[in-house]
Amino acid sequence: MATVLITGASGLIGTALRSALQGQGHTIHTLGRGSSLHGGTHHFRWDVAKGFVDPECLVGVSHIVHLAGAGIADARWSKTRVDELIASRAASARLLMKAVLAHGSTPVAFVSAAGINYYGATTTDHVFVETDPAGKDTIARISVAWEEAVDEWSKITRVVKLRTPMVLAREGGALKKLAMPARFGAASALGSGRQWVPWVHVDDLIRIYQESLFNEAFRGAYNVNTGNDVTNDTLMRTLSRVMRRPYFLPNVPAFVLRSILGELSTILLEGSRASQRRLIDTGFRFKHPALEPALRDLLR
Repeated sequence: MATVLITGASGLIGTALRSALQGQGHTIHTLGRGSSLHGGTHHFRWDVAKGFVDPECLVGVSHIVHLAGAGIADARWSKTRVDELIASRAASARLLMKAVLAHGSTPVAFVSAAGINYYGATTTDHVFVETDPAGKDTIARISVAWEEAVDEWSKITRVVKLRTPMVLAREGGALKKLAMPARFGAASALGSGRQWVPWVHVDDLIRIYQESLFNEAFRGAYNVNTGNDVTNDTLMRTLSRVMRRPYFLPNVPAFVLRSILGELSTILLEGSRASQRRLIDTGFRFKHPALEPALRDLLR
C-alpha cells in the first residue's frame, strides 16, 4: 500500500479521493492551512504565503496529489484576485517541491489538477487536444502558470496533469448550483446557450486520479472530460427533464452576466469541446459517459 499526500484535500475532489484511497487501504496525509484532522488521515499544516511546510507531512510519502487552489469562480477577477489564483496553484506547487528536495524524499508520482480552460474561454468548432497551444486570455494564463509550476516536478518524478472540466457530483460543485433554479422550474441557458460544456462524473474523475497515481503509463497532460460534451442549453434542458421540471424561460442575457461578474463571465458564456482520446488510449473507460444517465445517477 502507498502513502499519499494530498493538498486541497477538503474540497470536492479531495474529499472523494481521500475516501476512495482509504477504502483501498492506502495511508493518507493531508496538507492544509487549518489544524483540523480529517477522519482516518494524518493532517499537517502549511502556509504558502510564509513559505512554510511541516516537513513531517513528507515522512513515508510515496505519491503526491496537488489539488490546492483558490476557487476560480469565487470572486470577480481583479488583478489582485488573478494573482491570488495563480499563486495558490503555482507558488504552492513550487513550495512543496522545495520542501521535498530539502527533505530528501523521492515520490514516485506527482499528480496535479489542471484546467480544461487551458485552451482559453472560446466557443469554436475545433475539438481541442492536449498538444494544442494554450489560449491567451485570463483563464488560459492562469492555467499556463499553473502547469508550468507542475512541470518543474518532472525533474524529480513522474508528472500527470489532469485538465478537468465541470465536475458533476451529488454534494457540492456545479451541479448543486445548477439544480437550484431547475428545482423551481427556473432553469435557463446562459448567453447564446450554444457554448460547449465539457463535463465528468465525479466517480469517473476519482478513478482517473487513482489510475494516474499508480499506472506508470500515465505521463503529462490529459483532458479528462467524457468527450460527450453538450451545449449549455442542452445541459440545462437535460437537467430540467431529469428533475421533472419545465424548461421554458428565455436565456439569461450575456450582458447581465458581464455586468455582475466582469471578465469572470467568460468561462460561463464561452466553451469548446475537448478530445479525451489520449485518456482512452491508456485503456481507461468511463462508467458514466452520457449526460442524462449521469445526472439520474447523481439526482436519484
